[in-house]
Amino acid sequence: MAVSRAAAHGFSKQTQASILLIEGEGVEGDAHRGVRVQHLYQQRRDPTQPNLCQVHLFAAEMLEELQGAGFDVGAGEIGENVLTSGIDLLTLPTHTRLRIGDEVIVEVTGLRTPCSQIDGYRNGLQAHLWGARDAAGKRSRRAGVMAVVIAGGQIFPADRIQAELPAEPHIPLRPV
Repeated sequence: MAVSRAAAHGFSKQTQASILLIEGEGVEGDAHRGVRVQHLYQQRRDPTQPNLCQVHLFAAEMLEELQGAGFDVGAGEIGENVLTSGIDLLTLPTHTRLRIGDEVIVEVTGLRTPCSQIDGYRNGLQAHLWGARDAAGKRSRRAGVMAVVIAGGQIFPADRIQAELPAEPHIPLRPV
């Protein structure tokens, strides 16, 4: 539905006509591109960690839900690089490969945690990106999924995305 990037660390990203994904690194021109962790909080903890958050994918259906709840949010404003439609991102197993367009393959690494910056952007939004608690008291995360670039290339908003599930047993997504 949309592709976005931002050269500087911040919350939202600017929509683009296309973005270039670089194998093993992420989105060209994006602050989160790199082989090693680029998230500032995680960099302070251990800058040698691999970057499992090279590409952030978020569902247009969730964006519509947020808009229906009264939040003025559009493409790229949740910080996603790729706004998808018709794929239930949050139920995919870890290591699912998403083929985007003709060349690009990203591999899903885990769930994005709805951080406190979200409320700085739109007050009350963070609570909507946390789901209900399960029987063990853990809250689900609904802020999209993170992925690494397996095969790079140019992607466009209208590109088709196909999910290829990994071999069983499937590993549920966990926060990255």
